[in-house]
Amino acid sequence: MAPNEVPGETAGEIRGEARGETRRRASRYVVPVAVAGVAAATIGLVPALAASGDPDLPEITAQQLIEKIAASETQTLSGTFRVSTDLGLPALDGLASGLGGLGGGEGSSTADPSQKLTELAAGTHTLRLAADGPERQRLTLLDGSDEYSLIHNGNDVWAHDSKSNEVFHEKGAAEDRTPGKAEEKELPATPKELADEVLRAAGDTTSITVDGTAKVAGRDAYQLVIKPKQAGSTVASVKIAVDAANGTPLKFTLSSVEGGKPVVDAGFTKVDFARPDASVFAFEVPKGAKVTEGAEEARKSEKLPEDFEKEFGKDFEKEFGGFGKGLNVIGEGWTTIAKLDTGAPAPKTDEAPKEIQGLLDSFGDEVTGKFGSGTLFKTKLVNALLTDDGKVYVGAVTKDALVDAANAGK
Repeated sequence: MAPNEVPGETAGEIRGEARGETRRRASRYVVPVAVAGVAAATIGLVPALAASGDPDLPEITAQQLIEKIAASETQTLSGTFRVSTDLGLPALDGLASGLGGLGGGEGSSTADPSQKLTELAAGTHTLRLAADGPERQRLTLLDGSDEYSLIHNGNDVWAHDSKSNEVFHEKGAAEDRTPGKAEEKELPATPKELADEVLRAAGDTTSITVDGTAKVAGRDAYQLVIKPKQAGSTVASVKIAVDAANGTPLKFTLSSVEGGKPVVDAGFTKVDFARPDASVFAFEVPKGAKVTEGAEEARKSEKLPEDFEKEFGKDFEKEFGGFGKGLNVIGEGWTTIAKLDTGAPAPKTDEAPKEIQGLLDSFGDEVTGKFGSGTLFKTKLVNALLTDDGKVYVGAVTKDALVDAANAGK
């Protein structure tokens, strides 16, 4: 027997058991850890950044401006824009390394868009953008001397990470337009009908106004301002700068009631609506690059969780038995709260793996009320209350709104 070998057990079995135990422990913290993902997923990154100088433009109503957006026929553009995102979340690097492969295979490509573009959910980034209708787009993320490019050209999607010199390719990724493959939703026939529908949907919960003008990337723009009328929302306002000439949105700023930096402030610093040259969307695999095919990556992902799926599914069912069956929606509009009864007591955070423990401690606060006690997981946009008896309240609402909902026992 080799030194340090345990009788009757191989090293692989020991490592497998260790991994299984880590995964079983990690499965108990799916709900609280998912709060970070929920917050990031609610953000739509629409290019925006206002420049100085407010142009003098003809007056326009909110309905007319919405009609202008709906009537926009912009199909081509190129430019540079900057995206700044501040959700008030802690760094998630430690969590990713701590879960050791729960989210993907060890052989995953660094050029895979599903991984790379998550970087936009935090910090400030500069991008180059080009578009020529629905069939051709190119986005390049700049990071010092390194570049990450994502190109859609017809039926091909290419991604290249210059730092690792890895390429990701997917064939047949374009939308299937074969008749009968997908039902098309019936849309309003005219821009006016669409504007009417938007304003009608806003109802009594939302204020939509035009608040002055702005200069964005050298273009004259109107500012459409959307605000909740209800108290208790974490959203202070959404501002969209709309090109006065062609109705294209140029600026998007989402502000929190907490103040400080906007949750999202993204914007064009340069924009041109001329058709980009076809060469912009051409791609050749660089010499020596490692190429990963999307279909192969998908097959790897399917095989990877073979043993994990059995263990994870078993523990998940044990811990969160009726997960999803007890989902209720409380309130309406901007103060909507999703309530989920997991049917199981909340896991004790001091039993969590140390990487997850650090994450939970960094953005979780203990709270009490008539409902008992629990932990509030907070961001600048989405908050979640996990009670000790296993109920979860989530929404883009304030702490007080969540506690009130829990106290009401709704």
